Amino acid sequence: MNSAAVADRGEGKARLGLGDRLSLIGWPVAAWLAALAVVAPVAFLSTSLLDPNTEVWAHQWNTRLPGQLYQTAVLLAGVSIGTLIIGCSLAWLTGAYRFPGSRLLGWMLVAPLAMPSYVLGFLTLSVFGFPGPIQTRWRAMFGQDAWFPDVRSLGAAIVVFTVVLYPYVYLLARAALRDQAGSSYEVARSLGAGPVEAAVRVVLPLLRPAIAAGTAVVMMETLTDFGTVQYFSVDTVSVGVFRIWRGTFDRDAASEFATLVLAFALLVIGLERILRGRARFGQAAGEAAGIEPRQLTGAKAVAATLTCVSVLVLAFAGPAIQLLVWALQEAADPKRASLTERYFGFLQNSLILASVTAAVCVSTALVVVNARRFGSRRSTGVATRLTAVGYAVPGPVVAIGVILALVALDRVLESLGLGLPGTVATGSFLALAYAYVVRLLAPGINAVEAGLDQVHPDMTATARSLGRRPLDIAGRIHLPLSRTSVITATVLVAIDALKELPIVLLLRPFGFDTLSVWTYNLASESLFKQAALPALTIVVVALIPVALLSRQISQPSGVASPRQSAARSG
Repeated sequence: MNSAAVADRGEGKARLGLGDRLSLIGWPVAAWLAALAVVAPVAFLSTSLLDPNTEVWAHQWNTRLPGQLYQTAVLLAGVSIGTLIIGCSLAWLTGAYRFPGSRLLGWMLVAPLAMPSYVLGFLTLSVFGFPGPIQTRWRAMFGQDAWFPDVRSLGAAIVVFTVVLYPYVYLLARAALRDQAGSSYEVARSLGAGPVEAAVRVVLPLLRPAIAAGTAVVMMETLTDFGTVQYFSVDTVSVGVFRIWRGTFDRDAASEFATLVLAFALLVIGLERILRGRARFGQAAGEAAGIEPRQLTGAKAVAATLTCVSVLVLAFAGPAIQLLVWALQEAADPKRASLTERYFGFLQNSLILASVTAAVCVSTALVVVNARRFGSRRSTGVATRLTAVGYAVPGPVVAIGVILALVALDRVLESLGLGLPGTVATGSFLALAYAYVVRLLAPGINAVEAGLDQVHPDMTATARSLGRRPLDIAGRIHLPLSRTSVITATVLVAIDALKELPIVLLLRPFGFDTLSVWTYNLASESLFKQAALPALTIVVVALIPVALLSRQISQPSGVASPRQSAARSG
């Protein structure tokens, strides 16, 4: 900012009255209140370790805990390795080569993100399970006692998670390959290195930060799930939290056990930092930053196309078509009319919860992000980073932490004579919405911040120098200029809320079921066809942000702005 602008800003501050100064103070205070609201559930959960119940831990260790630790570790390792191999391979194939359909397949390979793992899980059981069409035909061909792999197994769960979650690695590896690795790869090739040698020795190390970040997200998504793993009879630590909560209703035992899930989450974050090392994201300048794709011909081109199509059919197209067929069959069956009518009630609950979550998250995001313009950037920056804690913590941990925090609030209100015991925490919509906001606030802030970063600070400084109040600046300048990002944030948060399962299973009020809960309950009872309609609704709606992501990665690489380069740093 030039000296004149600084002087004008200083004069503007000097003209601020007491009310304006209080307004400036209010923005950072609001940002810190939002951060504390996010951190509080995790903090209350951590306090449960101060006085551990040794009987609970001894009982768990003597029964299920060793197996849960083993299966959780194997599941995380298997899924991370699988997604790493598939995601990086597809990113290299679509980014470094051209073959029939490569451009279209390049962005369609992101589509499996719209398929929740618990949806693909019950579809896998319905098709490959014992009564399914695959095993039925297998027994007809080879006899009733013919061997067939056990579908309800840890291996099958690893496969399902892998084909659903590989796009996280694919997206980040593809973006890094496009923006960072091109010039280095071409230099290695010019020095005589073959394509494979240049890819392994030059490109792969450059992609390490992106690969580490994508793998960490995959592991967190796997850890937070306990719907899919139960379909396949896999007993993880997240399942243990749900079992204790629903089986014994022992809040203290469930909270202590949830800290074990939190420990796994912290371990994942630590592993991501170790894998990334000292590497940081950077961006080469110019249009030639990306690798120049090489044209494949003949059998190699056919093999490349078939590889991408096979992954897409297995992970998304095939399951989506099966859901559509079942949904149409159920809708045409007069015996299922009551279920179809109930669908609208569950859809209404889902939309209400998603709308409330999106409204609160985006409103809070606007306050937190604007606070960085009106307050101390260092102080509000710390508050902004703290608001991301909820997204880095598994859903079951957030749910239990919210209960503990609201129980404490209930006790305070009761001591002040302002409420009855349990009015806030026990089976309330408030507890459910609060947990959703804690979990999904970070994506909203990231999207809003990306839009506000396009508003030059000089515009804010000029408005303040003219005596405009912060609230007026935020409403008349910041919000209109970042409107697209605000809409994007609303859509992203709402769809994440629509897909969320662990939190709503643990905290939903009596009689308040959503599409995700209905899908899970029907699939748990092996009513796969009846679960198709709600599952298909979730998938179709979730395609909206996936399409936005696909459009983004399909855009050609260009010159990055300094702010974009800084955003990739660290």
